[in-house]
Amino acid sequence: MPVRLSRRAFTAAAAAVIAAPHVRRAGAAEPMQLRCSLDTAPSHPRNVAFRDFLPKIEKASDGQIQTKLFESGSLFPDLQVVKALVQGQVEMVCPGTWTVTGFVPDADFSQLPAFYGLPIDVVHRATDGSAGKFVNDKVTSKLGVEVLGNWFDLGFNQWYSTKKDLTGLDSLKDMKIRSPGGVLNSWRIRFFGGIPNVTAWPDVPLAMSQGTFDGLISTNESVNSAKLVDSGLHHSMQDNMGMGLYVPMMNRAFWAKLDPKLQQAIQQLWKDSLPGYRENTAKAQQGGREALTKAGVTFVDVPQADLDATRKKMLAEQEKVAADSHMSPELVKLVMADVSA
Repeated sequence: MPVRLSRRAFTAAAAAVIAAPHVRRAGAAEPMQLRCSLDTAPSHPRNVAFRDFLPKIEKASDGQIQTKLFESGSLFPDLQVVKALVQGQVEMVCPGTWTVTGFVPDADFSQLPAFYGLPIDVVHRATDGSAGKFVNDKVTSKLGVEVLGNWFDLGFNQWYSTKKDLTGLDSLKDMKIRSPGGVLNSWRIRFFGGIPNVTAWPDVPLAMSQGTFDGLISTNESVNSAKLVDSGLHHSMQDNMGMGLYVPMMNRAFWAKLDPKLQQAIQQLWKDSLPGYRENTAKAQQGGREALTKAGVTFVDVPQADLDATRKKMLAEQEKVAADSHMSPELVKLVMADVSA
């Protein structure tokens, strides 16, 4: 016997059928995928920090975002990752300032002569101050990306060599030295009489073992985590020549999909986490030196008097090197004000 429905019952049933697919789609919605690309090894402080930070994003998003970390340059080396971010091939990156200079020359200002041989708190006065804000605004507007906040410390760059003893700054003359990139790093190598060679970080171990260069600019932890002792590294000279820093960025199209409250939460997470990350990096740099020493690497620390005298000589060329690097005169003024604050 057929079952008859009243008009009211039929209307309610029809509405339920129409609405049901929408309910199912909402419940089964896939989380947004956030790919983060780093070209350093898993033990590197930057990788350690992002293995902590990415789960915090997932938790803050309440399941809206699913993250995945790609390490050791498995997606992109840092020299290519900014372009990949802009093109939407990856959603989050944290490249070195020196790799951003191809787009925003001002980004590598921590390598200016004004910082040579100075302590980290002076560097932070500028990177977290007006000079850093100036650069972040330029990166945001020119590249169309979102900068999450203040920069992540890599640590002070130092000198390393395979065969030649580094007994003083004059030891660098005629050495072919690998540079991370950026006009200022190459300028500094030439300032000491060396020959710059730019090699992507994932390619450094093999290039070093094959004698492509005689030494390199890097940090204690980076050299240690990359196991460059196995590639022939034997000596180091420490002069805190310039601070290496990383800029945390997100793809703008991905960022725009997030609710403003979630955007604010992610920025706050970065702000709250950064002091701890910086502290851990400083410890890792010291630990890197200790590990390299145990592995037989010899270390020479340049006396502060020599650093101060060298910085004075470098400052005489700062205006020219900043212009050659296409840095804004306004930025250089902000840097000098922050340094002397």
